Amino acid sequence: MSKLLKPEGYTALLSLNQTEQAIKKIKDFFLNSLSTELRLSRVTAPLFVLRGLGINDDLNGVERPVSFPIKDMGDATAEVVHSLAKWKRLTLAEYQTKPGFGIVTDMNAIRADEELDNLHSLYVDQWDWERVLLAENRNEAYLRRIVRKIYSAILRTEFYVCENYPQLNPYLPEDIHFIHSEELLKLYPDKTAKEREDLICKTYGAVFIIGIGGKLSNGEVHDNRAPDYDDWSTPNESGFLGLNGDLLVWYPTLNRSVELSSMGIRVDKEALLRQLALQGKEERKELYFHQRLLGDTLPLTIGGGIGQSRLCMVLLHKAHIGETQASIWPEAMRKECKEAGMQLI
Repeated sequence: MSKLLKPEGYTALLSLNQTEQAIKKIKDFFLNSLSTELRLSRVTAPLFVLRGLGINDDLNGVERPVSFPIKDMGDATAEVVHSLAKWKRLTLAEYQTKPGFGIVTDMNAIRADEELDNLHSLYVDQWDWERVLLAENRNEAYLRRIVRKIYSAILRTEFYVCENYPQLNPYLPEDIHFIHSEELLKLYPDKTAKEREDLICKTYGAVFIIGIGGKLSNGEVHDNRAPDYDDWSTPNESGFLGLNGDLLVWYPTLNRSVELSSMGIRVDKEALLRQLALQGKEERKELYFHQRLLGDTLPLTIGGGIGQSRLCMVLLHKAHIGETQASIWPEAMRKECKEAGMQLI
């Protein structure tokens, strides 16, 4: 498997039994920390939603959702969620959640088109969270404030797990660095987006890249984003476009950056219409979710997803995400992993 990274001399620092116990400790502790930092209440989330309502996250627009007919509903089609980006906003409206408070849930997804490697799996598990905000908080300063709270929860969890397992040493920096995707392009103009991420993360250890989805000065986007959840086209006070971004850390075990979270301030009516037009997807205005937003029946929110297996992977110093979750892998990859000391669950 050419895409498999095999760190030289890699040895798992925890046994399989210790790993399973540590995964539970991390998930329980981080959820409590995140909920406290952001004032989130846990809710129950769906594994699948009905097709045609505009609720499912279409990611980059090319990934095929796993779907099936529902016998007792006239063979109406259900889709396994890609994420709960839009479902959470509907739920906040239903629960009449006040500004400054929000919800968090365990999101489980199947992404059949994922290219499998050390970080990508068919199975995706996230803490999906969403918080109501006031109109005056739709700005970059508020985005940075929330990012720092999330990073504080990550640091607290790293300290906790290292206290429980002394063979693990903390390595994350105390502070997170912020940079706009356009600034990052100007810093490394001859590099690809992924190379730019690696370089900036290796320099600072933990980075939040602001503004992902809109076109940069070179005519390209740093990474693709759907037009109907994150706001990636509104100018902010720094003069840049975008009120969203990705949280990444430098991961010495694999000698590369790892994205732990994608998040942002969500679209309001103006941003939704603008971004649908930019991507040529204006027909979505007729879908249920979009009608709710355009009809002023959904709150303004900020939200995102934080990878559960990925966080466990980087905090437990694992070389493959299959060491912190159970999934399906090509037999050739399983064989290579075993030979390289990676104990896939």
